[in-house]
Amino acid sequence: MRFVHLLFLVCALSVSVTTSSSSAKTLRVSLSDDATTLDPHVANLAINNRLLNNIYEGLVTRDKDFNIAPALAVSWSQPDARTWRFKLRTNVKFHDGSVFTAEDVVFSVARAMHPLSSMKWTAQGVASAKRIDDFTVDVVMAEPNPVLLLHLINLRIMSKSWSAKNSVLAPQNYAEKEETFAARNTNGTGPFMVTSRQPDVKTVLVEHKQWWNRGAADRGNLTSVEWIPIKQNSTRMAALMSGSVDFVADPPVQDRERFKNTAGMKLQVTSEARVIFFGMDQFRDELVSGNVKGKNPFKDLRVRQAMAHTLDAELIVNKVMRGFGRPTALIIGKEVQGYVADLDRRLPVDIARAKKLMAEAGYASGFETTIDCLNQTPFGEICQAAASQLAAIGIKLKLNMVSFTTIFPQLDKYDTGIYIMGYGASTLDAYQVLQAQLYSVVARGAGPPESNWGRYNNPKIDALLPRIRVEQDTGKRNTMVREALLIQRDELAVLPILQSAVAWAMRKNVDAPYLPNNLPYWYRFSLK
Repeated sequence: MRFVHLLFLVCALSVSVTTSSSSAKTLRVSLSDDATTLDPHVANLAINNRLLNNIYEGLVTRDKDFNIAPALAVSWSQPDARTWRFKLRTNVKFHDGSVFTAEDVVFSVARAMHPLSSMKWTAQGVASAKRIDDFTVDVVMAEPNPVLLLHLINLRIMSKSWSAKNSVLAPQNYAEKEETFAARNTNGTGPFMVTSRQPDVKTVLVEHKQWWNRGAADRGNLTSVEWIPIKQNSTRMAALMSGSVDFVADPPVQDRERFKNTAGMKLQVTSEARVIFFGMDQFRDELVSGNVKGKNPFKDLRVRQAMAHTLDAELIVNKVMRGFGRPTALIIGKEVQGYVADLDRRLPVDIARAKKLMAEAGYASGFETTIDCLNQTPFGEICQAAASQLAAIGIKLKLNMVSFTTIFPQLDKYDTGIYIMGYGASTLDAYQVLQAQLYSVVARGAGPPESNWGRYNNPKIDALLPRIRVEQDTGKRNTMVREALLIQRDELAVLPILQSAVAWAMRKNVDAPYLPNNLPYWYRFSLK
């Protein structure tokens, strides 16, 4: 019955897509999950960014060589140490036909800084944005930000009038699963606009014919994109093989080698600035699940060291990831500004040493608890491998497999004991990762918890991060980043496992230029 259901689903996909996609310029994209929201200032998730990146734009962008380039701003300057002045592009239209002006920038900066926004980091150091005239905006800084332009790439501009009309002046309350108009509808200035949205089924985007950059030299030939989530790995890959879809991001690692040698298909593989790690509750005095009462073993450094001595990252890379990645001891990838190669040394695999540490911590017989695992590849597979390895020192992990839409609201409420996650620096700057994963909840203040779901707290880190944030001398800044990374590695604030290698699987007729942020810029894609 399972095979019949699979065959029926693939055939149904083929029929529905072929009927609606007679044009050779329609790219059919499939991923394992759907975007969790279309609100551009809510959830900083790769699955959301891959979609929204093609709908909304920032003041600046990345060009084909990954350099900073003008987007909605044509130029910028610094009239004084605390002011950035942006000259805006004229004759830019939102998808609803309204004209883009400075008012939209001022509104969007304030919205991104709203307490409900998880994108506040895109306005790091900003006090406010002020309209000078219709096409000039001053971004006034509360403190210096040496990498402001890298952050502004990700601050997406919304229409103020559209937001007011549809009662979405504030971001969606994502943690409480609030339903808003902006969570299901869009109105950007980007190259593609949403024409229909069926969550978890299909989202259709068509080219924005009034897009200001339609004459770009690197523009491809797509006229529409169909975004088709297919949760089951086998079904998604079968749809690609049958021609029902054209492009699959993050194909299952076990299928990649076979896929490379399949006629009519191709696989693009490159390093991704994302590290997959295990996070642990280091706040509660008792774990939320398991057989440990009145104690939290993850608060004990010896337990974390025992786990690090037991987890064989090289074996996981070779056997689980099929070589698509590399073991790491740091929370930032090699491509990230601030990476320190000589610190990237994992504790050696040493089961005897690990058992001794467990006994010293009072857990000679081990303990049981639940681990929250994303059911998306490769997280589930890595969870299973890690659970098998940790059983050797008595740590018995019960796998709780959860979806994207479930795990983030759960983590935002700190309802976890141990979990697996991947984090990549979209800015390719170390500070973004350090503050997201290591800045304490107390130091950060109110608002979404970024990615420090284990509530790690270290006064030295809390003192370092504000200094890194504003330091404009690159040498001094890198020295402080090194100190923070050394603390992270030695204290095992989280347990990094590997830096992943990203793969895009596609049919041979697809030309899909890749950038290190692992975001598809569909306007550059072509179908031959």
